[in-house]
Amino acid sequence: MASPFLSNSTISFSSSLKSSTLPRLFPSVSFSSIRFKPTPRRILTVRSKIREIFMPALSSTMTEGKIVSWVKSEGDVLSKGESVVVVESDKADMDVETFYDGILAAIVVGEGETAPVGAAIGILAETEDEIAEAKAKAASNSGASAPSAPPPPPAPAAGSTPAPPNSTPAYAAPIASEGLRKTVATPYAKKLAKQHKVDTESVVGTGPYGRITPEDIEAAAGILPSKTNVGPVVVVEVKPAAPTKATSDSSAPSSIPPPVPGSTVVPFTTMQTAVSKNMVESISVPTFRVGYPVTTDALDALYEKVKPKGVTMTALLAKAAAMALVQHPVVNASCKDGKSFSYNSNINIAIAVAINGGLITPVLQDADKLDLYLLSQKWKELVEKARAKQLQPQEYNSGTFTLSNLGMFGVDKFDAILPPGQGAIMAVGASKPTVVADADGFFSLKNKMLVNVTADHRIIYGADLAAFLQTFSKIVENPGSLTL
Repeated sequence: MASPFLSNSTISFSSSLKSSTLPRLFPSVSFSSIRFKPTPRRILTVRSKIREIFMPALSSTMTEGKIVSWVKSEGDVLSKGESVVVVESDKADMDVETFYDGILAAIVVGEGETAPVGAAIGILAETEDEIAEAKAKAASNSGASAPSAPPPPPAPAAGSTPAPPNSTPAYAAPIASEGLRKTVATPYAKKLAKQHKVDTESVVGTGPYGRITPEDIEAAAGILPSKTNVGPVVVVEVKPAAPTKATSDSSAPSSIPPPVPGSTVVPFTTMQTAVSKNMVESISVPTFRVGYPVTTDALDALYEKVKPKGVTMTALLAKAAAMALVQHPVVNASCKDGKSFSYNSNINIAIAVAINGGLITPVLQDADKLDLYLLSQKWKELVEKARAKQLQPQEYNSGTFTLSNLGMFGVDKFDAILPPGQGAIMAVGASKPTVVADADGFFSLKNKMLVNVTADHRIIYGADLAAFLQTFSKIVENPGSLTL
């Protein structure tokens, strides 16, 4: 049964409330006496949006980036997905896109400068009316990221009475050149500021990125630091006759030797910094090395056949290593935490390539599953992208086994440093004619190359590496399976 309150028709308050067809819910109340008080309309306003363009993390190992060039200039209108800036990560130069529409109001970090990951490198305004506010925010960011240190006070003369601490120190005055800056203070500093009636806007923080600390508030209020929240205070008396400990230690030799006269100090590039960090990290891994001679006559003959089709010797060696790793998965394993190791389901061969200003290892992913010709084509593309510094992170940081070939430069043998997070790296020397005696005592001339493998001894043992090298040698000496 349909309810009398449900109807498809529209009920008008002006006519239907007095209708006798409606039930009287409140018999003692007359609807004609009810007055509806109009409520004021709420005016909805949309606040302007000023967004920061942050330094992105372009790889898992990236901690800071360098601005190579700004694609856009201040005042340019940007569309979502449009390239704004080119950033040099630890391995490549990459275009950074904007996620919003707007106007590039200010550039915080200029070309050639570096910034940590997550730091603001530019300010994006939504409309032209917000550009002035965005520029003020940019000035605030630049001022907070590098606060100017106060000049040291002059040393008092001998015998003079030290002046009492000033309740309004000079460094507590606001810096006019910073413009409108956002004051950031720790919770305890805010509590102290309220307790001692100190305006945080007039205090310049000495913490990270200009953050105001409790010590800054106490200094602004003229209060001596308490023993509960500061370290021990060192009082130095001015006594010309008594040399301080620092003076006696100043003659101690420095751990860093002085530069050679006439030398030029060149700072590391972003890539060199990343390589240096990885090499230092590799020292903590216990490694061992095994060398193995491999006869290359058959491989050299195959190379002469496939070379006109664009196949390189590096691609042949990578394919041979990948096929050997299929039979010895422990050599393709990795240990990253020192407590466990992982068997990698993919065989990704990273190959060291020297480029201008550094070293990079493009990765041939699933090298065991690609045929030789497709593998060579893929390798050529990776080398071109590496030299143009256009590799994507997954194209250089996903290797499970590394190959370094200096044989093309005539190097007989060398040892390679194990990359962090991998189980082994193979160093390939040059193939050279060698006199060999067979079982019957007859001498012959064969081409041989020496390969040295550096392995993580926590997960790979000598027998594992010897078995892997034997399999690799058999594949190279009978390379027919490489073209299948």
